[in-house]
Parts: sequence; C-alpha cells; structure tokens
Amino acid sequence: MYLKHKGSNDFVEILDMSALIDPFKSSFKGRYHAGEELQEPRNFDKADLTFPSGEDLPRCWVDPSYHEPRPGG
Repeated sequence: MYLKHKGSNDFVEILDMSALIDPFKSSFKGRYHAGEELQEPRNFDKADLTFPSGEDLPRCWVDPSYHEPRPGG
C-alpha cells in the first residue's frame, strides 16, 4: 500500500501496516518510493500523509477516542 507525503507529494510505501492502522501510534515504518534506487526505511508521522487521492487517513487510524462522540456532534 502507498500513501502520499503532504510536503513532497512523493509516495510512501507502508512497511508496517499494523502500526499504520493502530490509533495509539502516531508514526509507522515506511520508505519513500521515489527515484530509481530503493530508499532506506524510516519512521513517518501519520499527520504528514494522505491517500494518493488527497483524502485524509480515516479517523479510526489516528484518533484513539474515535468511537466516542465528538463534542457538538
């Protein structure tokens, strides 16, 4: 699976899917998918990524209290 880095618009290959979908973790291991050479794995903050379409990550992946109602809603 690939996501897009907001700052660079480069694609990021997800190497740790369980950390990506865990709302209690704010980062996960991945690597840039740019250029001809395979990039070294590194940690990425979830806040810096979107889906390739530009859509934000699901709330259940980033907010530990997603199942609780939001104030005023």
